Formats: sequence, structure tokens, C-alpha cells
Amino acid sequence: MSKLSRLKPDPIPTIHPVPEYAADAGRTAVYERTKRGFSVPWMGVVAMAFAHYREFYNCLLQAMEPVVMTQAFADACQKLRFAAEKEAESLGPVAICSKLTKLGYDDREIEEIKNCNEVFSSGNMPYVLMATLARLLLEEHSWDGKGSAKMYNAPSITFKRPVLIELHHADPTTAALFADIRQTLGLPFVNTDYRAFARWPSYFNPAWTDLRSIILREEYEHAVLRVHEAAVLLAGSLPNMSKITPQQLIGCATQDGQLSEVLSVVRLFQWLLPGLAVNVAVFRHQLV
Repeated sequence: MSKLSRLKPDPIPTIHPVPEYAADAGRTAVYERTKRGFSVPWMGVVAMAFAHYREFYNCLLQAMEPVVMTQAFADACQKLRFAAEKEAESLGPVAICSKLTKLGYDDREIEEIKNCNEVFSSGNMPYVLMATLARLLLEEHSWDGKGSAKMYNAPSITFKRPVLIELHHADPTTAALFADIRQTLGLPFVNTDYRAFARWPSYFNPAWTDLRSIILREEYEHAVLRVHEAAVLLAGSLPNMSKITPQQLIGCATQDGQLSEVLSVVRLFQWLLPGLAVNVAVFRHQLV
């Protein structure tokens, strides 16, 4: 089994995600295929950043499309989510439902927040596996997983696309919170998940404050490392139904420009997504 160290690029590359509303017809079609294949209602920043490199992303998506229909992929997503949930629970998140009730939140509103969390708790897993497979192939590891190619009937997407608070929507308090997220995580952008939770500022402020204190503890990085290792193991074990080789994906990435640039962007997301999975799981446990 291929070994991939947990690696944050330095310097962090500039990413060029094309949002769904700004995508041309070709990209829109690719975005719809991505969402349909992953059974998610939104394009993650990872996929939009990858799709900036058209040949690379088309090649990667074509290789993944038959795989995401398999029972092996559904099982891998479930196991990866379980790993993130287990690590989050071990970090001891603070329960905040009573605090929300005191602020005036009723059961319906808390349920809405939980539903928003569920979109990301389940939907981030395909993106983690995609970024991990992309890095494995670009770093010239062969994808020779022996997982079963038995088909899986994926449920239709029941969740709506989350409402996002963009930076230009944010009041000074939320803008400061977004800045703190970027600084704490060491990233130049704020992931979709946080922008969705910021729709409820009086919920998200205490939720982030608790998560921030967890991130600053030494055991947090060990927890994220274990999720990273689970992702590498699970991604590598998936059946390679298109028989894609590292050389094929590298060749496509090279058509888009500098291979080193594409690889750096892939490494960035493969580094940050296991942490994002743990963070969303922490938010979930806070609401128990």
C-alpha cells in the first residue's frame, strides 16, 4: 500500500476556483457530473479549484465516475466518516444545544443546523477520497486497488444546496470570525462548510470558539493524521475500473501548464480535507 505523508505545501499555492454561478457551459456540465456522481448538492472548493485545470480534472473525473457507482466507494465513504467522527468525539467537544436554547433557538432551528452539518458530514468524504487519489497518481503511485466493483444504488440527493455567507455579505463580527478561521487554519480562503454555518452567527461563534481551542491542542494534529492515513488506505483500495495510470493523469495535468502547480494545489487540498472532516464532526458532536 502506498504511503503518503501528511504534507502542507510551502508556500501555499494560489487557487483559482470557478464558482458555479460563473462557470461556462462546459464547466457547468462537468460540475453537474461531479455533484451527480458524488451525490452532493454543492461543488466543494476542492473540485472547483481542480476544475481550473480542465484536462487534469476531466481525466480525474472520468477515472472516478465508474468507481463512485460501486459498493466499495459507498463503504469507503462510510468508513472514512466513521474515522472522522471517532476522532472528533475523542477530542471532547463542548455541547452547545442548551446555550442555543437560551439564545432563543427552537428545536426546528437546531434541526436546520444539524441538517446543514449532515450535508458536509456525508458529502465531504467523496471529495477527500478524490483529492487523495489525485495526489497518489500525480506522485506516481500506481492505483491497483482490489476492491469489489459491485454496483451500488446511490440514493438521490435529498439535501438542498446550503446557503453560503460570502465575505461581502459578512458583518464586521462574521468578517472577523472568517479572518480568524483563515489565520488559525493557515489558509488564504474559507471553506464552503464554514460559510454555510455562518448563516447562524450566534450559533457559529461559540461553535468555532470551542473548535479553535481544540485545534490549538497537540492531540488535534494526531487525530487529523489518523483520518489522513485512513483516507490513503481507503482511496488506494478502491477498484481502478478505468485502469488509469499515473502517466495518464500526469500527462493531462501537463497539458494545463506546470505540473508542479497542479501538484501543489492537489497537495494543499489533500492536506486540508482530513482536518475539515474532523472539524465538521466536532461541530456535529457539539449538537448532540
